[in-house]
Formats: sequence, C-alpha cells, structure tokens
Amino acid sequence: MFALIDCNNFYASCERIFRPELNGKPIVVLSNNDGCIIARSNEAKALGIPMGAPLFQYENVIRENNVYVFSANFELYGDISNRVMSILSDFCPEIEIYSIDEAFLDLSQYKNFNLRNFAEEVKKRVLKWVGVPIGIGIAPTKSLAKVANHIAKKFPEYTKNIHIIDSEEKKLKALKWLPVEDVWGIGPNYAELLNRVNVRKAYDFIQLPDQWIKKHMKINGLLLKYDLSGIKMMSLETPTMRKNIATTRSFETYYEKFDDLKERITTFASQCAFKLRQQKSHCKSLSVFVATNRFSTNSDKYFASIHLQLPYSTNSTIDIVKYAIIGLKKIFKEGYQYKKAGVICHEVYPESFYQPTFFENRNEKHLLLMKTLDKINHTYGNNTIRLASQDEKGLNKMKRNFLSPCYTTRIEDIITIKV
Repeated sequence: MFALIDCNNFYASCERIFRPELNGKPIVVLSNNDGCIIARSNEAKALGIPMGAPLFQYENVIRENNVYVFSANFELYGDISNRVMSILSDFCPEIEIYSIDEAFLDLSQYKNFNLRNFAEEVKKRVLKWVGVPIGIGIAPTKSLAKVANHIAKKFPEYTKNIHIIDSEEKKLKALKWLPVEDVWGIGPNYAELLNRVNVRKAYDFIQLPDQWIKKHMKINGLLLKYDLSGIKMMSLETPTMRKNIATTRSFETYYEKFDDLKERITTFASQCAFKLRQQKSHCKSLSVFVATNRFSTNSDKYFASIHLQLPYSTNSTIDIVKYAIIGLKKIFKEGYQYKKAGVICHEVYPESFYQPTFFENRNEKHLLLMKTLDKINHTYGNNTIRLASQDEKGLNKMKRNFLSPCYTTRIEDIITIKV
C-alpha cells in the first residue's frame, strides 16, 4: 500500500500557523513581485478568485470581502515543509518527497497495522507539532493513492481528510466518480483527446484497449492505466541529481545600468554555486540571459543569452560569478529597460567525477573557503557572508509589499511571548 500525504492549502496554512485569527478567513498568496495569485484558501476559492489571476484584476473583490493578501514567503514555506517531511520520515523511512507540500510513503512494512489508525496518528502529529492540516489517501498503487487523497480532501466532513481504497468495490466507486481530467498524469491535452472518444471518468479510461492508449498516449499512458487498475507499475522515486541548475528572477523595477544588472547576475550566479555544492556537484558550462518586459507596449524589446564553456569544472562562487559577468558583458546593451535575468549551470556532474585538465584547474583553496562560507551562512542565516558586489537584500530583491515575518528562520522574527 502507498500513502499520499498532501498539506491542505499549504501556503495559506503556513501563514495561519502564526496568525490563528485568520482561520476561516479568505487568504491569497502572490507570486514574485506581487504579480499574480498563486495560492488561495478555500474561502478565497469560494469568492470566485481564480488561480493565476493578476492581483489588480481582483482588487475590488479582495477589498470588498476583506481578503487577506500575502507576498510569497518561500523561506518560511520551505522551513515548514522540511518540518512536515521530517515527521513523515519518522513514521515511514520509505518516502518520496513529491513537492513542497506532498509526499508518498511506501507502507509495505505496515501490512499488519490498522492503516486508518496509522493515518490518524500521522495527521494528529503533523497538526500538533507543526500546525498544518493534511489530507491522506491510501491505496495499493501510487496513482490510486492520488485518487484516494483527492476524495479525502473533496469530502472532508465524511472522510475526516483520510480515505483508504482497500477493496475492489471502493476502487471502482472512486474511478467511476473521478473526472478523467483530474487523474494524476493526464493533462489538459490528453483530457481533451479522451473526451473526444467519450472518456469522461477515470473508469472509462481503464476500459480503453491497450493498443489505443499506447498509440495515442505512449508507454506512460499504458503504465498509468495498469496502475489505476490496481496493478503496481510505479515505485517510490529516489532523488536524482539535477542536470541543470538555474536561478532566474524578475526585477522589482526596471534596470538600465550595467552595474545594476551586474549585481543581480552576481547574486544569481552565487545562488547557483551554492545549489551545486548542496548536491555535491560541479558544472562545466553556464548560460546567462537578460530580457526586457515582453508585455510592455511602451519600450523596446530585447532578449539575449550566451553559453560559456568553463576552462575547468567548478562549484566555487568566485569562479562561477567571474564567468557569468564575462557573459553579461558580451550581451548587455545600453538603452533598454531590463526586467528579468538569470544564470543556468549546465553539464552538472557529481563532485567525485571531477577530472583535472592538463593546463587549467580549479583553485583547491576555494574548496575549504566555500565550505566555510556555507557553514557560516547556514549557522547565522543566508547572506551573512557574501561577495562585496552583492546587495545586502540578497536573492529576493523584489517587490513584496505583503510579506509576513520569517518566524522560524530569522532570529529577529521569532515571536515574543509575554507572560
């Protein structure tokens, strides 16, 4: 059996942990630079506020209904996510962290356990220790666990946010209820294709001939059919090393000067180097790009990118920043209003694969320097030590007018309790 644990309205729930008076109140969370709505509480959904809507289009609805608005606080959300996943791994070490608010558990070792009691204990501990409500779906396969989780969250009064598919009758009932477009792995294009052949429910999908599915949906579609039918075709996936590492951001304002872009590229390159060291890897090439606002009608458009082959593999902040700035100098043009830029590391390999070259090699002193840098920043907070050319605001130098405190990651934001 597999369990899928999904945090309910995760971003909104994170904000409510430290603001309990917001329970039952409508909440929306905004994207970078407070542009679009990327998360909504159930109360906000009930007001008809759609996902991805630009904030300015719903300002009247928000004001008239006293909707609470927050800028995305990814530092806080990431820390809360780590706390939830830590609890889940205590219950079951066989875990696949699927996203910031979802995880699969392989419950093979719980064959003789009462799975409902197990799920209730998980739900109780996460809520008590972290303060985030969760939904739990349990079923013989991963895709059916997704279905069970969907039912658990759709009918909370009946399921208490826990649903278990442990019989043929429950499986068929669930598949005959679930719209095919809500099946995990079936996107809008496949849903449209299936609707054209009168496939409306998940049950209709598993009745399709294997040959038709293989022809139109390839092998992954066929594997999904079997998995939905209760035949285990998917196991937990182990974390893999990313082949490319990127840091890109839109700016809070327009940048026209080279020095302003240089600071942003320096910061983005530094973050890429940190990510490389986090997964114990290095890169052999990188790309840099800059772009104006493609939606603006009042200024000229410009986009440029450059790929640079490094003389040696490295994960040193000093090295990667050096070559990123070289790339920026080659593509920067005066007279444009830049709104976005980024750095992408390519040809990423494990640190153990480092191969010295005959003529040029990395500076071995950088290894100890970067290790010390990361340790200090981990202990005292990100951006405690940085390059002199970086802004003290760090990576997220963006418009965030509705940002909540980082209650769990910054000492100055810790709540003070007066007794």
